[in-house]
This record gives sequence, structure tokens and C-alpha cells, in this order.
Amino acid sequence: MKTTRLDERFFDSTRGRVVGLLRGKSGTVIELAEALGLTDNAVRAHLLSLERDGLIRQSGVQRGSRKPHYAYELTPEAERLFPKAYDALLNQLITTLKGRLPPSAIEDVLREVGRSIAARHASGDGAGDLEARLQNALEVLKAIGGTPAVEREGGRLIIRSGGCPLAAAVVEHPEVCELAEALVAELVGLPVRESCQRGESPKCCFEVEGSE
Repeated sequence: MKTTRLDERFFDSTRGRVVGLLRGKSGTVIELAEALGLTDNAVRAHLLSLERDGLIRQSGVQRGSRKPHYAYELTPEAERLFPKAYDALLNQLITTLKGRLPPSAIEDVLREVGRSIAARHASGDGAGDLEARLQNALEVLKAIGGTPAVEREGGRLIIRSGGCPLAAAVVEHPEVCELAEALVAELVGLPVRESCQRGESPKCCFEVEGSE
């Protein structure tokens, strides 16, 4: 199934082309203007916007014929925009595991991975209040590409996300949701039941049990 990714549309824009030109090297306004066929002022406007968004930063000064020129480079945040092969690799890995292991073993592996990820992001205060643990869980889900929010429905505590950070894998392998379920349960310190929306546009949904 062919999909249009946000990052692909971004790289088709002028700002995206600036980011592409700066990957792996620094560049000045003049160098970028020449490469893009734009005026210096137009490039400065794009650089200002990218700097404000935390995607580029000044990396030093280069000598010029009449005056020095600031050089710019990408931040680590910008590097995350570039397409990765993770989706295809994860799908192939799970497909291979399914050919070698029974379903119960696959579930055990996915849940162990979820708990391992949670352990790396634990707040260090497992006995802290539920609200603090929930906020930590939201931050971790955001860090891996989710857009989570906590909702309360008739005494139930639910974490919903407008998308799924593992969507490409979930479409082909719905059991991947068990990884996310184990991750959230480990972070909030309570049992969690996933009732994620699957299909063409997966959306995460986790009910925190015993939170009433």
C-alpha cells in the first residue's frame, strides 16, 4: 500500500530542500542561495523559521571576501526527519519470527521488548503518584512518534492517540499492539488493556485498569 508521508512532503518544500542541503555539512546563506536559486533574504527567512523550529543552528563563521558569513548545520532533531528503513525492517523481522515461533512465543517477545523500552525510560520513582507516571508514559509515547492524551470516561482512565507510532507494522501484524500495551503498563505501574483501532489508519487506545 502506497502512502504519502509528512516528511516526504516536507522535503519537497523549500524549507525541506534547505534541510537536505545541510545534511552532513554546514552551509552559509550565500551557498544555500546559489544552490536553491533564491535571494539571500529569502534564504534567511527560511533559516530563521527552521532555527525557530529547532531544526538548524549556527555552527560557526566562515571568512568572506568582505565580511565573515555565519554557517548553519542541522540539529539532531532534524536528522529524525529523514526517511528510515525501520518500518520495512520491523515488518520483515516479525514475519520471520512468525515463521519460526508459535504465536505465544511471539507475544512473549513483543511484551518483553515493550517492557525493556519502558525500563530505559522509567522515571526513577515507581512509587510516585499515578499522575506523574501517566505524564511520563505520555512523554515516552510522544518520543517514539505518538500523539497521546489522557481522557477520563465515567471513572475510566484512557490513553488515546490520534495516530500510531508503529502503524506500518500494525497494519500487517496487529499483535505489535501488545508491545505498546506492555510498554504503557510498565510505565504507569498498573494493568493496561489495549483496544486500539486497526485498519488503514491505526490509532492507539489503552485503558488503565485499577485506576478508579
